[in-house]
Amino acid sequence: MTRAADEKDLEIPPGTAPAVILVEPQLAENIGMTARAMANFGLSELRLVNPKNGWPKKGVREAASGATHVLDRAQVFSSVEEAIADLHFVLATTARERGQMKRVYAPEDAMAELSGRAGQACGVMFGRERVGLTNDEVSLADAIVTFPVSPDFPSLNLAQAVLLVGYEWRRASGRAQIPFSGEMLSTPATRDALTALFANLESALDAAGFYPPQKRGGIVRNMRDRLHRMEMTEQDVRTFQGALRAMTQRKKHQPGGE
Repeated sequence: MTRAADEKDLEIPPGTAPAVILVEPQLAENIGMTARAMANFGLSELRLVNPKNGWPKKGVREAASGATHVLDRAQVFSSVEEAIADLHFVLATTARERGQMKRVYAPEDAMAELSGRAGQACGVMFGRERVGLTNDEVSLADAIVTFPVSPDFPSLNLAQAVLLVGYEWRRASGRAQIPFSGEMLSTPATRDALTALFANLESALDAAGFYPPQKRGGIVRNMRDRLHRMEMTEQDVRTFQGALRAMTQRKKHQPGGE
């Protein structure tokens, strides 16, 4: 992420983006990578519930790969109840059916729900690396979000789960704009430029003895059609013309060249 884009996302008003709540995370690497995943998609509010072996953790900033603003703002709570006390709507992530009468969302639907709750503070809870959230913790949430993973291997890394949620939130909130596009940076070639290219190319191929005498006309037309399908730009034509000049001039300077 560029510095300008990072600063722009840091201006997202508090409460607009959901808080990410990690319940008893164990590994510094997972917390750091979670911060990185959050920053990728404009999430900045990280809440930690009883992180194992205290906070801050050695190595967490290195794993964040520059997303230190998320770590610097992280809040630590002693219980899930405290971590979600000020929130109006909470989602719990889980890969298992819990037998609780709660709405179950896919990530895209869950983030659409959050995005529609303007002015409400929302959060998404993620459980422990090995065992996830307990049933009692899930019961504190308004709804469940789960992921359409393969049933043969449903386990997600903590940061991966946060990344999926962050991506879908960015889409649902209308902020998912790709940073660049593939539009032409040069104007389309004029007919005059293409005609000149055809003439030089065909002249070079004639000199090289490329065309079978009886088939020259058909081959010329087919090659022109192929070049037309490329929708060449002015820069494309200049590049091809330069390549042709380099090849023909080299041949002229070789022994026996014209």
